[in-house]
Amino acid sequence: MNNIMISAKRIITNKNTVTILGVLAVLVILYYTYQKTIDNAVKPVQVPVASHTIEPQTEVTEADIAWISVPSISKRGDVLMKKTDIVGKYTGINATIPEGSMFYNNVLVEKEDLPGTWLTMLKSDVNGNIDKPFYINVNIVTTFGNSIQPNTYVDIYMKAKDESDLIMFGKLIDNIEILAVKDSSGEDVFRSTEDKGTPAYLFFGVPSELHDLLRKATYMSSLGIELVVVPHGGINPVTGDIEVSSEYLRDFIDANSAQIPTNEEWLEQIDENGNVINQPQENNN
Repeated sequence: MNNIMISAKRIITNKNTVTILGVLAVLVILYYTYQKTIDNAVKPVQVPVASHTIEPQTEVTEADIAWISVPSISKRGDVLMKKTDIVGKYTGINATIPEGSMFYNNVLVEKEDLPGTWLTMLKSDVNGNIDKPFYINVNIVTTFGNSIQPNTYVDIYMKAKDESDLIMFGKLIDNIEILAVKDSSGEDVFRSTEDKGTPAYLFFGVPSELHDLLRKATYMSSLGIELVVVPHGGINPVTGDIEVSSEYLRDFIDANSAQIPTNEEWLEQIDENGNVINQPQENNN
């Protein structure tokens, strides 16, 4: 018995034996690790795919989703695996999802990131009358360094020359929600949090009577009318000789307005994607 124990001890303490045992242990570990990796790669998982071809700028609903079983290794990149990450999103402007295709994060966007969707956010009154779209030309300075963004509120100030050539000024419209901010190419300025564009237009909606008022003001540049947007409740940057009320400014516009385009002619200047297609020109008739 003692001889057996001595022999076993010699074998265990022998350097060659230890090396062989170590190599065997490493091989066993590598085998099980490799086998586990293979098993995980081929293990089936449930993946959401398009139940039919989904066209660009389309909202994805539960009916648009089918579930299939695929090997885990097939799920690569930014594939979306949860229904909650897909339903309610929209396909991008040039993104078509073929039937059976997986959903990828880079082809789905939020509704507000689609061009022209600000038009669908126009509000309506209790009688169902929908606000009319309007825009004001701006730049990086007049938007207070891009601080005026969609879903923020602004006040619209106005200044103009009266019959005595004095500059009058005041707040024309209060608390208007900005629906979109676009650059001169019609791209959303805030489409990226890292690379903001240069603002050229502020888009918003107003009731019909205010829409008419703003259109009249736009066509009265000969009277020195200038519209300035200010973050709601902010400091008024517009100055002049006399400060007047909103009612006074509205009466002044109505009393001095020339012939202006019809609603239909004005609306044609904003296309179906919510972009300005031409600039209004002053009508001196």
